[in-house]
This record gives sequence, structure tokens and C-alpha cells, in this order.
Amino acid sequence: MSTPTGPQAGSGGIADLAPLERAREQRSWYFYDWANSAFSTTVAGVLFGPYLIEIAKADAVDGRVNFLGFDLLPGSLPALVVPISTVISAFLLPVLGAVADRTERKKDLLAGFGWAGAFFTALLFFMSGSNWQLGIVSFILANLCFGASAVFNDAILPLISTEEERDRVSSRGWAYGYAGGGLLLAINFVVVSAPETFGLDTGMAVRLSLLSAAIWWAGFTFIPWRGIRNRPPADVEPVQGGVLQRSFGQLWVTLKDLRNYPVALTFLLAYLFFNDGIQTVIGQASVYGTEELGFDTGFVLGTYLLVQFVAVGGAIAFGRLAAQIGAKRTILAGLVVWMLIVTTALFLPEKSPYPFLALGAAIGVVLGGTQALARSYFSLFIPRGKEAEYFSLYHAMDRGTSWFGSIVFFLVYNATESYRPALFALVVFFVLGAVLLARVDTARGIREAGNEAPSVV
Repeated sequence: MSTPTGPQAGSGGIADLAPLERAREQRSWYFYDWANSAFSTTVAGVLFGPYLIEIAKADAVDGRVNFLGFDLLPGSLPALVVPISTVISAFLLPVLGAVADRTERKKDLLAGFGWAGAFFTALLFFMSGSNWQLGIVSFILANLCFGASAVFNDAILPLISTEEERDRVSSRGWAYGYAGGGLLLAINFVVVSAPETFGLDTGMAVRLSLLSAAIWWAGFTFIPWRGIRNRPPADVEPVQGGVLQRSFGQLWVTLKDLRNYPVALTFLLAYLFFNDGIQTVIGQASVYGTEELGFDTGFVLGTYLLVQFVAVGGAIAFGRLAAQIGAKRTILAGLVVWMLIVTTALFLPEKSPYPFLALGAAIGVVLGGTQALARSYFSLFIPRGKEAEYFSLYHAMDRGTSWFGSIVFFLVYNATESYRPALFALVVFFVLGAVLLARVDTARGIREAGNEAPSVV
């Protein structure tokens, strides 16, 4: 007789303790979003890009630096770093997903990659003087680990929640992430805005803030590692060989099997477009604020702080709205708002704080909600026992094509020497994502995966 391993495990008997056990694990799971958001906000979102540009400018000759044999504007480096790490991860993540679905140690893999990412983030503290290359290498490795840990984090979601709970749990995880990332960002905002108060110069204030993100990420990762239980793998395909050979065999079976789930594939295509747009906007917003609109780093960091705390409410609100009208319609509404955001950015006046703050608040409303619901919505189309593999494809397709947005931004900026048209060009990703998402048949996708439909789809 087999032992149940999914979210229904533990039911039966006189008292059904499964809901209490799920709730306990869900509370622990929320804290990984709380932990790794330190990297996505303080490092990737705000400080790394502008600081990398400043370090590279100090090493520039005739206004350009040499990177991999190309003479580039320092201002274009952040838009080039992301594609390098994402292309690497696009090849690595599916293999990791196959490994994860053949082992019960998903939480250990989650924590291991989280701690490795924190280590490489800590190396950013040593980016100073003219060694901007160290910053690029460290960021690429940290971002790679960030993506890998996200695969295992997302794969755990279907194991600790029922289909009916999925949108709420995913949205609350994102809300925890924005709250945690916002709290650390608030501390770093004070340090970077007034470094002399703490006896620091601006460079050291930024470097200590980067280091604080590494410590935060590593420390809070212990909570999900201790609070989530491992589960034995389910429905593993019978393939032969060693660990890597079996994992590649499992991956090949999954890729062939994906054609039997056309709804999941259609959603993946939609997601890779609209999420590419979201990630590029997030990654380039601080550069846009400092280099194009003329704001100092402290003000941009403060705007990101606003985004973080607005996003807490936005994620929860989107989860509640999805309970009323369904996740698909809610995501589509969010994509319309994203289109308006990048269009408005084309006309923002320089050094006018209030329009920039209003745009930041609008981003906060839709940022967490669209991403949280995309995660929970896709989970409905995943057959049981293949969570890590499908979420690895989810992240690999995202990362394997997310360089499109960065490259478009990079090319438009270098052609126009303006961040305004570069940011506006991203509207095409939201339009394509919305068109593809509108074609997704939710009820059919749930049936094909053999999952239970939530009361509102």
C-alpha cells in the first residue's frame, strides 16, 4: 500500500490533521521568499546596476570599457550581465529539476543553492576601485543560484497546498518576499542616503548594503530548511544509469510528455514573454531613474522601498481578486497595467519626483500579483510527481529567453543613447504575453494534468 505524499497526506482517521500540517509548512515556506528577496531588491533591483556603472566609468578609456573584446558604454553593462547568467541557467535548470524529482531532498537543494547564492553575493563587497569584472562574475553566479533555488521553492508549492489554496499561498509568499525585501531595503536606504552619519563614504555604504543582502538571504533560509519536510518522489519514470544519466533520461521523457499538455505549453510561452518584460523593467528601473531622470541613488532606493511595501498589499489584493474572477483574468488585467506603465515612462519629466513615485506605486500594485498568480496558475497544469521538472522548464524558458528583453533594451539604448525608448520598447513583451495567455483554456489544462479544479477558474 502506497503512502500519500501530496498535500492530502495525513488525512483520514478520527481527526484530520493535514490542514494544520500544511499551514505549518506554508508558514515556513513563506520565509524563503522573505530571504531571497534581499538579493532581488537591494542587489539586483537597486544597488548593483548603478554601482557597477560607477566602478566601470572610473576604469573607462574614452568613455568606454572593454568587455569580452567589445568596447561598450559603462551604462550598458547591467543590461548585458543578465543575459549571460540567464542563458547559462536555461541549460542548467531543467537538469536540476529532473534531479529534484528523483530525490526526496527538495528542501535541502533549495537551501543549498540559497546559501551558495548568498556566498557569491557576499563577494560583491569586494567590488571596488577598478575591479568591476569581479562584480560581474559574482553577480552572474549569485543570480544563477537564485534561479536554481527558485525552481525548488516553486516545486514545493504544490506539495504543501491544495489546488483551492494555491493562489492564496503563492500570493502570500510573494507578499512575505516584498515585506522582507522592503524591510532590508529600508535599512539600506538610511545607510546609503546618509553614509556620513555612520562614518562611511558612499562606496562603502553601498558595499555594506550588498553584504547585508547576503547575510539576510543566508540567515532566513534556515527557516524553510528546518520547517518543511522532505517527501519521497512520486511517479518517477523508470530510466537507467547514474544520477546524471537518469536525470537527463527523466528530462527527455518530460520534454516528450509536454506535448500531451498543450495548455501548459501555451501558458509557458505566454509567461516567458510577459515575465521577460517584467524582469527587464525591474532590472533597469534604477538605471533609468539615475541615468535618464537625474535622481540620486538615495532617491531611487527610496522609490524602490515604496514599491516593496505597495507590492505587499498588491500581492494579497491580486490573490483575493483571483478568488473572485479567477487567476487568468486577474493576470490579464495586470498586464494591461504593465503596458500603461512602460508607455508612461516614455514621457516622465526629468528630476520631477512625484511622477516617478506615482509610477513606482503603480509598479508595486501589479508586480507581486502578476508573478505570484503566474506561479500558482501554472501549478494547476502540472501532473503530480513532476513539480520540479515542470517548474524548471518554467524558469528555464523564462531565463532562456529573458535576455530578449535585456538585449532589446541594450540595443535600443545604444542606438538612441536614451533609456526612454529602450524602456518603452518592452511593451511588445506584455502585448505578446497577453495575447498568448488569452488563448489558455484553464479547465482543459487542469483536466489534462489530472488535478482538481478550484471553485473559481
